Amino acid sequence: MEITKVAWTTAGRRLTAAAGSVVGERYDDNYDVVHLEPGGPLAVVADGMGSGPGSTVAGATAVEVFVREVLVGDPPAALRAAVAQVQDSVRRAGRNLDELTGCTLTAFVAAGDDPAAWVVQLGDSRVYRLRDGLLDLLTVDHTINWLGVLHGWFAADSDEARAARYRLTRYVGHPDAPEPDLLNVTLRAGDVYLLCTDGVSDQLTYERLTRILATDDPAAATHTLLDDTLTAGGADNATAVVIRVERSVD
Repeated sequence: MEITKVAWTTAGRRLTAAAGSVVGERYDDNYDVVHLEPGGPLAVVADGMGSGPGSTVAGATAVEVFVREVLVGDPPAALRAAVAQVQDSVRRAGRNLDELTGCTLTAFVAAGDDPAAWVVQLGDSRVYRLRDGLLDLLTVDHTINWLGVLHGWFAADSDEARAARYRLTRYVGHPDAPEPDLLNVTLRAGDVYLLCTDGVSDQLTYERLTRILATDDPAAATHTLLDDTLTAGGADNATAVVIRVERSVD
């Protein structure tokens, strides 16, 4: 299992980050894509929909275009513009494919002297934050399952809920090019952020995520998260990025 590690400095804060991905047991290939930008605080995760060429093309295209486009300008306008370019590029890449070409897109972006960071979300890959021992889910899943449970259309443990888990309402490649959710988050020393695909969040409990993220080493936490998904059965590709906000830089 290969773990990528980087260190960033932004607005007087040092951030350490690690990322990795495993295929699991369900698929022969990995349709998740992850990127850690070496030169600045940028992490991106995509999870392709399905298990064919459309999935591969969507994830790779989405990450490549987002990384290229988001480095120009300042958020949030630049984030919306970058996602619009991603939507257009993924739809064009899938024009000659018979199957659905789509993916999730989740990113963590910090820029310049801003003491905060931005979370970008389309689909059901997630962002969590561990702060003072409390693990918060910062994003919502853009799925019929999320809407159905929230509005009481069906019980969370029902067959309807399980079927709706994979019906995304917003994703990259959608014909209507929906906009992403954008969330501005503070960077407090000791905070730990987790970006992950549903291969992690569907297989590991809230309590287990909290314990793993409490470690001081993002690389060790990432390795443990991914290893635990395999122990749980490896029911999906699993990808994780762990970002820790360290003390202020003098």
